[in-house]
Amino acid sequence: MRWIKWIITTVLVLLVAGLFHYTLPQRDIVRVIDAYEKRQDFGWNRMFWANADAGTTEQATRDVRFIDTVMPDGSVMVYRNEDTSFSWPFYFKFNSSNLNAQAKELISSKDNPTWVAVRHYGWRNEFFTIFPNATSMKVVDGPDVRLIPWFNIIFFIIIGLFGLGIFRLMQRFKRRRIDPVLEDIEDAWDGASDRAGQAGGRLSRFWKKTTGSDK
Repeated sequence: MRWIKWIITTVLVLLVAGLFHYTLPQRDIVRVIDAYEKRQDFGWNRMFWANADAGTTEQATRDVRFIDTVMPDGSVMVYRNEDTSFSWPFYFKFNSSNLNAQAKELISSKDNPTWVAVRHYGWRNEFFTIFPNATSMKVVDGPDVRLIPWFNIIFFIIIGLFGLGIFRLMQRFKRRRIDPVLEDIEDAWDGASDRAGQAGGRLSRFWKKTTGSDK
């Protein structure tokens, strides 16, 4: 049974880690090369797309804004640009149109690059047609700028403190409520065992006297 426990624990840890990795913001330093709209028909991967623009009706097929970029090492990255509105994940993004205009203004060439820090969440997977969703962008000094993920650091500190508080509360609850009950059960079990032993001894002595086996 121990290996089943480890499997369940590992699966839960991977699910939580995957949820955090998908949802929490990340930043890439890139060069924007295009910004456009493309008709998208949603299939089974609908869960990896956001919503239609705020104030519009959600349809099975609609235009989605995309931002094409190139990273400093020459690899490409394509971002979708969708409103999240009030749905999960809670970025409360309503400015996909403005962000698309900003991306078009930041388009630059390889010979005269403008490096941009794109804040986004989500994953890029070519096989499943999944794109990270860009939430904001700003111009940076160069491709080697160091970006400190302050939001993620503060988030994990809060989560750690919250988890520590829950752990302390559970310890106090166990010490005040559960441990006394377990001690009472243990005392009752010991008492029952002693009484059973005494009864067994009396029965043994009675049997020996009755059968004369003690002679």
